[in-house]
Amino acid sequence: MSAAGAPDAVIHETFDDLDAWKPLHFDKIERHSRYSVASEGENRVLRAEADASASAIVHSARFSVKDYPVIRWRWKIQGVLEKGDATTKAGDDYPIRVYVIFEYDPEKASFGERLKYAAVKAIYGEYPPHSSLNYIWANRPHPADLLPNTYTGKAQMFLLQKGPENVGRWVEASRDILADYRRAFGEDPPENATVAIMADADNTGGKVTSWVDDLVVMRGP
Repeated sequence: MSAAGAPDAVIHETFDDLDAWKPLHFDKIERHSRYSVASEGENRVLRAEADASASAIVHSARFSVKDYPVIRWRWKIQGVLEKGDATTKAGDDYPIRVYVIFEYDPEKASFGERLKYAAVKAIYGEYPPHSSLNYIWANRPHPADLLPNTYTGKAQMFLLQKGPENVGRWVEASRDILADYRRAFGEDPPENATVAIMADADNTGGKVTSWVDDLVVMRGP
């Protein structure tokens, strides 16, 4: 766990390197997005590049959402994806998104859920996530600020930025994970979670570059 300079944080990522991150690739998607450390003056930031591609990076820290319910970061995009649309599968691409991914807990699952998750584990060697919150930079304005992902109701999307208004600018974000989960799913979240970042353009065939910095998961304000 990286918490240098933030005693109340379980993650404090300034992207001097990507040692704490591992790639996450998806079945049937051959083109992977690229993640690297970039320089802005003397500062280091994460650079995410999608080119008709999709993949993510996942932080190695596993944390208790009840103990560390606040996530903060800042992000910037080079541009939006013209064909991107958060309400359709064909448009389900985003310049950048930050995930909180919640772990499946078999001890709290129903009998049916245990059977389903056990079958997936038998095939892939590990349990899939229970659910996730997606904090996205949407490509266009939408009336709603919370939408279900078009592929699965287990992923709920908070539209923190909508469209090109802040293209090229660093924008700060801060979220209460517990409050967001309760709003999105109507119940308390599973105990443990991880953080991931993704730039994807596989559905739209677009190309986009984005940046993330100063990502912190912490106890509170």
